[in-house]
Amino acid sequence: MKKRTPNFEHNLLRVLKGEKPERATLFEMVIDRRHYELLAGYKCQGKTAMDHLRWRIDAMVNAGYDYVTCHACDMKFRPVGRVSKSTRGLNGDALIWDWESFEKFEWPDMSRMDYSRLEDIKPYLPSGMTVMVMGPDGVLENVINLVGYDNLCMMLYDDPELAETIFNEVGSRLLTYYQNAASADTVGFICSNDDWGFNTQTFLPPDMMRKYVFPWHKKIVQTAHDHGKPCMLHSCGYYNEIIDDVINDMKFDARHSYEDSIIPVEKAYEDLNGKIAVLGGLDINFLASKTPQEIYSRARHMLEASASRGGYALGSGNSIPAYIPYENYLSMIKAAHEFDQ
Repeated sequence: MKKRTPNFEHNLLRVLKGEKPERATLFEMVIDRRHYELLAGYKCQGKTAMDHLRWRIDAMVNAGYDYVTCHACDMKFRPVGRVSKSTRGLNGDALIWDWESFEKFEWPDMSRMDYSRLEDIKPYLPSGMTVMVMGPDGVLENVINLVGYDNLCMMLYDDPELAETIFNEVGSRLLTYYQNAASADTVGFICSNDDWGFNTQTFLPPDMMRKYVFPWHKKIVQTAHDHGKPCMLHSCGYYNEIIDDVINDMKFDARHSYEDSIIPVEKAYEDLNGKIAVLGGLDINFLASKTPQEIYSRARHMLEASASRGGYALGSGNSIPAYIPYENYLSMIKAAHEFDQ
């Protein structure tokens, strides 16, 4: 594939605004380390955050993206003693279950966070390339990580005041995180990433989402807009009953994460075009199980369907995990490269 020159302003930024880009545009939120190594052409040997950012920049430029993804700082709602695993349930290792455990929990001190990487990255960004800052998970995800999903459902009825207090502790810190990120001139757009549902319904009833979760996302979008930058939502799961909130109340500029078992991206684009930009959408099961030619054909179809209307960037429905064959991933981005010719 011929190497592209990054141009965020003329391509992905236009997509985020619902407009037509100058060329077929690519988007991914998360790419597995193995695929980054193949894209970059080398393994990252460095240990610092900046070493990894420089490595990801090389990979993203080689693949034809207009941005690089990073976290603004190392802030986490760090569950003490929890071991990171490739998969885990939503109910284990609860750290907060009552007021006493809430009072004992050590919340991140936002005054001690170091955002210097957003400035330090500047010399390494090629002309035309920008940074997308994503969060250390979102409002609902972090509350579930701290409380446990079943416990949270019970708490919302047994002690709604405690539940609301936990949501506010998480939400206020994420808002501070994004305020600092949006103020950096290297950052072109913000990703508020927070999974909200299963295949058939949201994790919480929509009225509870509107009370506890959505107000914080609305503030995150507003802080991005106050700095003149788009804000996209990454959220997995069923969204029919809340899409109006996403578009008209929270006012996200773009939405990411689509599954064929919920709404295929082809239908999502027809439903949402002109209302909110659609990012990615090729189901990861499809990417993992189909042939490179089948993937190329579907990717090409999406580019053809959106070429005259805009507001679409090609990519996976969720991410590029290790189990997706590299040749399958390349066949998708190859469709974008060849669409330009």
